[in-house]
Amino acid sequence: MAEEQHGAWFGFGFCGFGQALGSGRERQVHSPEPVGRPVTGADIRRVCASWSYTAFVSRGGRTELSGSASGVISCCRDAWASEALLVVLRAGPGPEAELQVWSPGSAPRGEPLWAQTVVPEAAKELGSSGEAQAGSLPLLPGACAYVSPRPPFYQPLAPELRARRLELGAEHALLLGAAGQVFSWGSGRHGQLGHGTLEAELEPKLLEALQGLHMAEVAAGGWHSVCVSETGDIYIWGWNESGQLALPTRSLAEEGKTVAGKATGLTVDGSEVKGTAGGEDGTPAPYIAVQPFPALLDLPLGSDAVKASCGSRHTAVVTRTGELYTWGWGKYGQLGHKDTDSLDRPCRVEYFVDKQLQVKAVTCGPWNTYVYAVEKGKS
Repeated sequence: MAEEQHGAWFGFGFCGFGQALGSGRERQVHSPEPVGRPVTGADIRRVCASWSYTAFVSRGGRTELSGSASGVISCCRDAWASEALLVVLRAGPGPEAELQVWSPGSAPRGEPLWAQTVVPEAAKELGSSGEAQAGSLPLLPGACAYVSPRPPFYQPLAPELRARRLELGAEHALLLGAAGQVFSWGSGRHGQLGHGTLEAELEPKLLEALQGLHMAEVAAGGWHSVCVSETGDIYIWGWNESGQLALPTRSLAEEGKTVAGKATGLTVDGSEVKGTAGGEDGTPAPYIAVQPFPALLDLPLGSDAVKASCGSRHTAVVTRTGELYTWGWGKYGQLGHKDTDSLDRPCRVEYFVDKQLQVKAVTCGPWNTYVYAVEKGKS
């Protein structure tokens, strides 16, 4: 988002550990609400949410933790939150920066689990806002390595990859290359790697199905993956247990909530079809458990996407016109539709339309969602 824009962050979904997500009534929020205290207020530049706590990074260089982990860390350029560890990039006395890895419950007290100074040559790639030009954590400044939630924390990348962005799911990783190509590695048991098999890959492997297409965004969910192309197309693959791929799913069909065949536009070539569920016209409709190849998703009204984020089992996309669409698992209100229903189709979050707000960014925690929005006409 542009630094001159001054909007507000909103949150919805699971807040059972006291995450600053709005009112937090009954440990969950079903519709977007302004992010509550204690956080850094309108000065928030980036939000990174784990399951039980959230890290808020301010433009002024503070990182504030809310939830099962709490506290304030000063002189921060970036932060990345996971249940296993909290990673912060702290400004040094000169051009240097120090990468620190903490146990979430101990930060910022005591000593970090591991620390490493970022060499000046890499630190020069930090922009004026303090963000790494090649992408945010867990990708490191210089784009030559990333932070793993499990030791060894420092994971080097082959120099020929030239990473722009790196996203970590529960068991897999996605890397966006400088030329718009996508690589994936890790566990593939839910098809989340997109290589057409359920096999694991130990090293980054190019997604051949997307060759020739220039991607602008990547997002890794718990066990599913999303890419957004430079032209606004969405490609999605992996596990579909809760409809997070916007494909028909058995669990929703059994609850009578599936809307198979409506406004999805997804191809099913290569999908693992586990059974059938009744369609609206009474004919059997296939449901998809695993989609091991990237599939093209059309948003309603032909909207173009510009940003995407994935939770454990839900997906959120921002359109070029500033609308937010969500789908997948909705048990804690993380879809923002004023209920706890799950959906296997993209559905627009009407709150931002009703409030005349233009969505600029979205970041999903495992069971919740944070959104940055500005008033229309001020972007």
